[in-house]
Amino acid sequence: MYLYNSLSKKVEEFVPHTPGKVAMYTCGPTVYHFAHIGNLRSYIMEDVLEKTLRYNGFDVKRVMNITDVGHLSSDADSGEDKMLKGAKREHKSVMEIAKYYTDAFMSDCAKLNIKTPDVVEPATNCIPEFIHMIEVLLEKGYAYKAGENIYFDTSKLESYYVFGNQSSDDLKIGARDDVTEDTNKRNKNDFVLWFTKSKFEDQALKWDSPWGVGYPGWHIECSCIGMKHLGEYMDIHCGGVDNMFPHHTNEIAQSEAFSGHKWCKYWFHVHHLNDETGKMSKSKGEFLTVSLLEEKGYDPIAYRFFTLLSHYRKPLTFSYDALDQATATYKKLKNKILLVPEEGEVDEKAVEEWHGKFAETVGNDVNTSMGITLLYDVLKTDLNGNTKRAIVDDFDYVLSLDLLKADEEAKGGEEDELTAYVEAKIEERKQAKKAKDFEKADAIRNELLSKGIVIEDTREGVKWKRQ
Repeated sequence: MYLYNSLSKKVEEFVPHTPGKVAMYTCGPTVYHFAHIGNLRSYIMEDVLEKTLRYNGFDVKRVMNITDVGHLSSDADSGEDKMLKGAKREHKSVMEIAKYYTDAFMSDCAKLNIKTPDVVEPATNCIPEFIHMIEVLLEKGYAYKAGENIYFDTSKLESYYVFGNQSSDDLKIGARDDVTEDTNKRNKNDFVLWFTKSKFEDQALKWDSPWGVGYPGWHIECSCIGMKHLGEYMDIHCGGVDNMFPHHTNEIAQSEAFSGHKWCKYWFHVHHLNDETGKMSKSKGEFLTVSLLEEKGYDPIAYRFFTLLSHYRKPLTFSYDALDQATATYKKLKNKILLVPEEGEVDEKAVEEWHGKFAETVGNDVNTSMGITLLYDVLKTDLNGNTKRAIVDDFDYVLSLDLLKADEEAKGGEEDELTAYVEAKIEERKQAKKAKDFEKADAIRNELLSKGIVIEDTREGVKWKRQ
């Protein structure tokens, strides 16, 4: 199996730290609002990655955090805590907001056939782990106290900009809108590990610590939650491409300073979903959520299909026209699959051969669009119906598109397509008989019979029924 690694900037053969086992981590949501469909593109692709790893025979343990404290409105440690902002907006407590939007996120994931990770851990569960890591970083000289806050000292690192996509200029005041001056920092790219009351007097969630009452910075949580459940060696760390800097850069800095060795070998970043005005966000235009798509009559799985038609390392532009096209293609594909007759013994050897083809295809840097192309190739073969269905079901473990699930709308589409197909064959047979090509007429009758359709010549014309 091969994956593009954001650290090396090339596609590499995937070799886990422990043979056969994969320690996988997903950056989870900050639960101050609904996830928009751009956020969910990342979770869909990370779901496909996990299922591809399992499909290729790996034993995967996947961990995801829930950020319910410490994520400021700027990723560069400035502005208001997003959770507090959400609580004020809705006149609720931070924990009420966290519970409501965590449940909403999990519901969206279920509608999109995203498997729940093996471990889902809220940041507020892990305060002792955060404090322990910070204590070790202080002891090792990688952290310092200033203005009652604890900061990570990036000047102690040989290399800080490990993804190579940023420079020190990106943290200059005014270079980015979300960068404001923190006079406590020794270096402009240092980051907060623990805030105390010197930062916000009205912080809703706070805990005792050796440095005073306060709360953790955002970046510390993923390092600690990852190590708590996966140990000091992680194989794959996932997130949106916007997490690379500063969040993932800071995670690597503190984790490797803490452990004294390389932490995570492979970094998997999903590119943005854009709308026609640019990067999708919660702060502009129509707030595109799964619920909104449902209100407009779209099946969430059709949105999943839309995302799988594109490669995760390419920006994807969303429009309702594009979703309409994807929906029509999805319904047509699904109806074609549902029309495959349930006949014949499953050819296990053929299933195994196609399993290998699919494993190689999607195992080549999670190439979902080519995986969908393979579905069409299977349908074109002369394999019997039950073998085709078994292969489709096998592929759908990874794609998770409910390809063999006949919902009411799909059943209606199936019936319409079946009727059109049979009537076209009856007309073709009629023309063959008119031309006295009785061999062709018999072949058409037998073709229909093979699909479970019996035709009968009557005075009123040709009638047909299912066998």
